[in-house]
Amino acid sequence: MNCSISGEVPEEPVVSKKSGLLYEKRLIERHIVDYGKCPVTGEPLTMEDIVPVKTGKIVKPRSLTAASIPGMLGMFQNEWDALMLSNFALEQQLHTARQELSHALYQHDAACRVIARLKKERDEARSFLAQAERQAPLPASAVPAVSNGKREEEDMGTDAKRMRPGVSDSIIAELTECNAALSQQRKKRQIPPTLAPIDALERYTQLSSHPLHKTNRPGILSIDINLSKDIVATGGIDSNAVLFGRTSGEILSTLSGHSKKVTSVKFVAQNDVFLSGSADKTVRIWQGSEDGNYDCRHILKDHTAEVQAVTVHATNKYFVTASLDATWCFYDLASGLCLTQVEDPSNSAGYTSAAFHPDGLILGTGTAGATVRIWDVKSRGNVANFDGHTGAVTAISFSENGYFLATAAHDGVKLWDLRKLKNFRSFELYDQDTPTNSVDFDHSGSYLAIAGSDIRVFQVGSVKAEWNCIKTLPDLSGTGRATCVKFGPDARYLAVGSMDRNLRIFGLPDDDASTES
Repeated sequence: MNCSISGEVPEEPVVSKKSGLLYEKRLIERHIVDYGKCPVTGEPLTMEDIVPVKTGKIVKPRSLTAASIPGMLGMFQNEWDALMLSNFALEQQLHTARQELSHALYQHDAACRVIARLKKERDEARSFLAQAERQAPLPASAVPAVSNGKREEEDMGTDAKRMRPGVSDSIIAELTECNAALSQQRKKRQIPPTLAPIDALERYTQLSSHPLHKTNRPGILSIDINLSKDIVATGGIDSNAVLFGRTSGEILSTLSGHSKKVTSVKFVAQNDVFLSGSADKTVRIWQGSEDGNYDCRHILKDHTAEVQAVTVHATNKYFVTASLDATWCFYDLASGLCLTQVEDPSNSAGYTSAAFHPDGLILGTGTAGATVRIWDVKSRGNVANFDGHTGAVTAISFSENGYFLATAAHDGVKLWDLRKLKNFRSFELYDQDTPTNSVDFDHSGSYLAIAGSDIRVFQVGSVKAEWNCIKTLPDLSGTGRATCVKFGPDARYLAVGSMDRNLRIFGLPDDDASTES
């Protein structure tokens, strides 16, 4: 009697009560567990429906081919023939694979030769272009550029780059006039009615996450927002700067050209200009075009170490860069010319952050040696120093009211009163192994955001009044390190960068936002 499933003589025969069919015990039990029915009739079947059959020990008969020597020789011959056929098929597959590999190597070699020839032609073309520019220099507005920094002109020779014409009296007069106008406006300025209220910030949550940078080199180090166009810029470890349209939810442009991580990005409020500083010791000036792309107009190579910060003056005509080479440079934006480079003999560690005061005549710089230095832009003199931090000063932010300065370092955040030049409050928010990476006042000066292992938003108080934490947002990157934070227009959202490749937007959901408005 044979099993109804395998057709073989069962070693442990069982019979179904319902169908009377014979099965191998292990086969029918597995079938019942998987399907719960008879494999032949399809009727429901359980373990209780099968009955073991007691039989004597079964001795399987020998196959006829193994019962005699000629039969065994024939069986061995068949197995040998099958082995030879299989070996022949494997040799054919090996031969085909070798041919494909040879063809791929030939294509790779040919591609390398083509790339080498193109690089040589590119270098020759750049050499001819540099010679032509030295013989007949063109104004910056007339120099052509190729989109997104794929190829940029070397706009000045080595000698020209090292020229330091200085800050002229006319520039100082322009800075002073801007300072007077902004100071007068500040006295009349009131908090805009469109500013997000405190109860709205208390309900902020993550609205979206956008993978902007490369997966093999994740990490966002800097964020800036064009408030008028609602465009978010990020600088990444992958050496790219990315411009992201928050309203459209799409990448508007990826600016390539830096050879190392982008440490600082900054929008210029006028003329659609964008600045990026990098660990490759250079600063790039990008000009926006009508098609939405950005062209690299100038590559500034005045620093000898990593550029850590870029900050734009309130006139939108000048900007400052700070570097680990212990110097900061004051540039004319239109020409890309370094007007002056200020060295600090007492600062051997270099600068790690920088920011202009809202009125434009004061520059704040943070050093790797835990000191905050305040500079008079007109005289380029160091007028005040703030000590007390531990570790490098990672971020600086001036309040729009002009009175408060927030600085971040490894030990937390300190608030300074610029009228009395003293520290009036400190926040030690994280443990000793977690540095505070970023601070940012919103444009109205009503809120302060701090980024470390999470993101915290404080309501701005005064020297004596408390600064209350109104919202704590978790770092959802999983890295435990939020590197940069920036308020959107009217504090309606927060843009956050972390050590993964995602830009995260925190704010009110659409339903709540429409109710608030």
